[in-house]
Amino acid sequence: MYRDAMNGWQRFLKRLADILVSGLCMIVLSPFFCAIWLMILFSGGQPIFSQERIGLNGKPFRILKFRTMKKDCERNGIPRSAEERKAQMTRLGHFLRDHHLDEFPQLWNVFVGDMSLVGYRPERKCFIDQIMEHNPAYEQLYQIRPGLTSMATIYNGYTDTMEKMLKRLDMDLEYLTTRSLWGDVVILWRTFTSISSGKKF
Repeated sequence: MYRDAMNGWQRFLKRLADILVSGLCMIVLSPFFCAIWLMILFSGGQPIFSQERIGLNGKPFRILKFRTMKKDCERNGIPRSAEERKAQMTRLGHFLRDHHLDEFPQLWNVFVGDMSLVGYRPERKCFIDQIMEHNPAYEQLYQIRPGLTSMATIYNGYTDTMEKMLKRLDMDLEYLTTRSLWGDVVILWRTFTSISSGKKF
């Protein structure tokens, strides 16, 4: 059994910080968001892409992203491989994905409580089922909100293989059992410096 390292008071402060920081970021970065929105719109695409993911208490929610792939690339409902998704990306989508700008709409997910600034990256149910065939401990992550970033995101990058998914799970379970408010600050700082330096992950 994996137990959340945070007590009730720490979870309250973490949620309060999520609301304040995400709200402030959405206000400060709103001109930047509008510019990306318009670029995607004028290129002929629908600016916002949403997809069902599994979050706190195993409940589904709609994660938001700036659209990076061509419209209806998964119209038959079949998930694509990483290589297939890459082939379906627009030119602007490649830029947004490489610099993690496609993730910015998730600040709204954080603000309304679907996600946290720091936590495990939420997955689609079909991939969770595959992961749990190898390690059923994935369900332990449902104790906490998924996040915009994590140590696993920084150091393990996009998970396009089962090996990476299982490695990420191990790191996420370690976060669950050791997390702290200061640890979250460290992860946010490392994420900021990684993106600022142009690191791809």
